[in-house]
Amino acid sequence: MKEATGELNMTIVIIVSIGILSAFFFTVLWPMIENSFIANSKCRNAVCDAKSVSDGLATCRYYKDGAQVGSTFKCVWKG
Repeated sequence: MKEATGELNMTIVIIVSIGILSAFFFTVLWPMIENSFIANSKCRNAVCDAKSVSDGLATCRYYKDGAQVGSTFKCVWKG
């Protein structure tokens, strides 16, 4: 019976650990990853002004269906 109790305790510890790691991932790490994906896709589809390059960043605008969406933002200038 002692062995079964020990295994049950270890199972509970593992389940709680997985829950804590999952909560950390989905509340801290995933939003940062998702924001990076969004920023990269906007920069990939942006129209940038070559004259506004400073420190390797260009002022860009994002267009969807021919209309500007949102305000200007900075993207890495690829030349």
